[in-house]
Amino acid sequence: MKTRISLPNIITSLRIALIPVLVIVFYLPFEWRYLAAAGVFTLASITDWLDGYLARMLDEITPFGAFLDPVADKLVVAVALVLLVEVHASPALAVPALVIVGREIVVSALREWMAEYSQRRSMAVSYVGKVKTAFQMVAIIILLANGPNLDNTFVISGYILLYAAALLTLWSMYLYLKIAWPDLASGMTKNDSGS
Repeated sequence: MKTRISLPNIITSLRIALIPVLVIVFYLPFEWRYLAAAGVFTLASITDWLDGYLARMLDEITPFGAFLDPVADKLVVAVALVLLVEVHASPALAVPALVIVGREIVVSALREWMAEYSQRRSMAVSYVGKVKTAFQMVAIIILLANGPNLDNTFVISGYILLYAAALLTLWSMYLYLKIAWPDLASGMTKNDSGS
């Protein structure tokens, strides 16, 4: 059976391909490396919006795309946060980065669990999640573009946005857990080791 390659999936794959480009550019021995890294991350962020838009417009929402898109998002964000934590070398940046990455792990595991064991088989992205994503992307772009200069007003605003994203991250995780809790709680009463 011949499978047609969908444009949205190609764009999503491009986002993954941009990850090593982001890392290489970030470590170039030039002053403009931060701006260039921010440009690569911005391009990746645009592909995040574009692939979803095209998938809906062309009616090409596929199971593979539904799997690959969030994986690509999480990979790009996690790599960018790791780069920022290293260059800033500060707990002030490490804490919100840890919250954001930790939440992604918890929610991914929760989605997988719900798909297999819960009556509530899907969890739509909430408005809180969309605002969190916007704050997170803008914060990362600002922080990548300006380097670890805490005298820079833009860097301070990037920190503030990242903390706002981390708080919204915790709130959206709470909302997901609230939806799943009836099934999780009923599972705790059964004689099940859970692994």
